[in-house]
Amino acid sequence: MVKIGVTLHPSDSPDREELDRLAAQIVEGVQLAGGEAILIPPNLDEATLRLRFSELDGLLLSGGGDVDPRLYGEAPTAVVSGVDANRDRTEMTLARWALAEGKPLFGICRGLQLLNVACGGSLYQDVSQHERALKHAYYPDFPHDHLAHPVTVADDSRLASILGAARVQVNSLHHQACRVVAPGVRAVAWAPDGIVEALEVEGHPFAVAVQWHPEALLQRAESRALFAALVEAGARR
Repeated sequence: MVKIGVTLHPSDSPDREELDRLAAQIVEGVQLAGGEAILIPPNLDEATLRLRFSELDGLLLSGGGDVDPRLYGEAPTAVVSGVDANRDRTEMTLARWALAEGKPLFGICRGLQLLNVACGGSLYQDVSQHERALKHAYYPDFPHDHLAHPVTVADDSRLASILGAARVQVNSLHHQACRVVAPGVRAVAWAPDGIVEALEVEGHPFAVAVQWHPEALLQRAESRALFAALVEAGARR
């Protein structure tokens, strides 16, 4: 069975109950696609992490707290929350290994942001820094499966071929977003306000990330297709 590593949030996260629910839905998404989810806590030493990584066919960077702005050269402002140094270290290491070794990689929400930073990009510490930003942080006022806005997908992208569409409706549970897209990374989907909603790493066999939470939308075929694409990429490898 294809083994997909799924990164986890810290056990003391202030919103752990919600993150636990999303993690369980990610596991379900991987299983529906025929894969096995291998959970990766954020506090493993590097030797143990390397061993765990070597056993994986693919990697999924999950959602959660903010990436430390110091990792992209900025001082944190008052809007930043949920930063965890161990998680940042663990996920930066895993992402760079996956990129260097061509191992399939899929990022969700924070996972997209982490991937962009790992590749040398930067983030809006809050989407309000984008002058035309819509409301993106719908949680906790709406259910996780609330379809908040459409996303337009580049026709020639891997993402469009996975989704089978160039325009999809998505949920929106984030307050940070890509500011400067990293070198070698391509933005391939956008919200109506121009916020980047998906990334692909150029030249990599499968490195895709989305800003929304498809695990909370498993009743939708395009969400299941994202998990299926990751598992299929892991099987090919």
